[in-house]
Amino acid sequence: MHKTIIIWCVLLGYTFMHGQSQKNSQLNSFYNHLDGYCKEKVLVIDFCKAVEFYRNHKLDSCYIYAGKALEITKHQEQRDILYYIQGVSAIGKNLYTKSLQNMDSISEDFKFSGLKNHKLGRIYLGLENYDQSIQYYKKWLNQDEETKDELLLKTAYHNLGVSYLHKKDYTKTKHYFSKELALIKEKDTFFVIVTKMELANAYYSQYKDEEAIALFKECYQLAKSFHDIELKQNTAKNMAVVEKNRKQYQESVAYYVEYGKWKDSIWNRDRIWELTEKDKQLAIAQKEQEILLQDEKIKRQKTQRNGLIIGSSLLLLFIGILGYFYKLLIGKKKLITEQKEQLDIANTTKDYLFSVVSHDLRSPVNALKRQHEKLLDHIAEKDFSGIKKTTDTAITLTESTSHLLNNVLHWSLEQSEQLFFEQETYPLKPILEHVINDYEYLATTKEIVLKTLLDASILVTVDKESLKIVLRNILDNAIKYTKNEGKITISSGNYAANECFIEIKDTGAGIPPEILAKINSLHDITTDKIDRSKGVGLGLLLCHTLVKKNNGQLIFDSEPGKGTKIKIVLPKGIH
Repeated sequence: MHKTIIIWCVLLGYTFMHGQSQKNSQLNSFYNHLDGYCKEKVLVIDFCKAVEFYRNHKLDSCYIYAGKALEITKHQEQRDILYYIQGVSAIGKNLYTKSLQNMDSISEDFKFSGLKNHKLGRIYLGLENYDQSIQYYKKWLNQDEETKDELLLKTAYHNLGVSYLHKKDYTKTKHYFSKELALIKEKDTFFVIVTKMELANAYYSQYKDEEAIALFKECYQLAKSFHDIELKQNTAKNMAVVEKNRKQYQESVAYYVEYGKWKDSIWNRDRIWELTEKDKQLAIAQKEQEILLQDEKIKRQKTQRNGLIIGSSLLLLFIGILGYFYKLLIGKKKLITEQKEQLDIANTTKDYLFSVVSHDLRSPVNALKRQHEKLLDHIAEKDFSGIKKTTDTAITLTESTSHLLNNVLHWSLEQSEQLFFEQETYPLKPILEHVINDYEYLATTKEIVLKTLLDASILVTVDKESLKIVLRNILDNAIKYTKNEGKITISSGNYAANECFIEIKDTGAGIPPEILAKINSLHDITTDKIDRSKGVGLGLLLCHTLVKKNNGQLIFDSEPGKGTKIKIVLPKGIH
């Protein structure tokens, strides 16, 4: 009797796990049928909620919502499904009588009668009516033999073995446990251990100690390396009982100790924590007693110290307040200084921009006025070649003036941090072709050849619009300072492993060495370093600023009378 009690505790857990096993073909049909209801026209909301909780193995919620739905729905098939899933939930809560009532309420036309018979076998096993359990499991085995789900089949074999074990029909017990073992995969350690323990119990009940003990030992060894604590407890207890019955008391005690260790591990931890807390409280009480004994002495010392502490505290507080206000004063002075510096820079920039607008716009506007006067004279004289020449000159002046105004606008936006700037990866060639196309007409009017040598494979990481501003400034200057019938070459290529270059080379007048040195020495660029009289104007300032903002560099190389070569080095993009 003692042996049977040990294994029965394990049987209940194992049987429940089989009942919650994963879905296979037979169960899939049932689940698909449930999904079909909830995907179509189902008026009872609680029905679908009950199905959802059933699918997620939330037994309490399934049981409650199935009961609510049964109060409303009149559709027989829906009622059968609700009785079934509520009954399954009741099995999971060990409410076998309620579960039996649910299954008995299912109509004879229930489409999944096989699943119903399987559950009835489980219910009668829980009610310890082993004859009825055997009857329903065998009835299930005789239904649709070719479509049996493997896990449901293992459950049936297992529970038949349990039933026959209780009926002490050991031949059939061994038969069904052996059939179950044949279906269990070697990696399913939990099922292997439990089933072999059942089989060992059957042998042990027949006093076939040699076969039983061998299986008990095998289960114990498997459970030692398995994570389930309940299995570790039960296999250790089985071995303790076996060794006790063999009068191997020393070994039995060792197994009982191990069983107790697993069973009481959590309790022991809590008990140790409780004892520790009590020790701590006792130590605290002793300390409190010592403190009480010295309280009088401390009070006398406190009276002497309090005056000193209060005086020192007031002094420190006063010093702290002074320090706080001094820090505020220093902070305000620093803020005023920074604001003054920013205001000075803003005023310098404003004065510079006014200077550019007043100085650089006056000449082209006057020149444009003279060209219009000439144009009127040519029109009056019907001098068409003069009209064309004067118009081309006026267009050139207009382009130059527009370019200057764009520079002023972009510089003011950049200085006020309103210029939109977003670096992304682009193919370089289309950007260059777009800018070059804008200057083809201007170059044609001066009979300047624009030659391109562009590498189509290069990607560049930049803010595209700011790069276009730089390219327009450089091309505008190149055309401006290149004589008629000159040549401008625009090329691109690899500069270093992670860098590429754009090179704009013209056959213009070139830059004198002293101005070139000043241009190449510019690093921290501000308006106070700009001197248009020495060849360093707003356009160059803007180019340097925007190239630097794009993590690049601007390199000038020039020789008077032979032209200028400007190289823009930029970070490559990733393919």
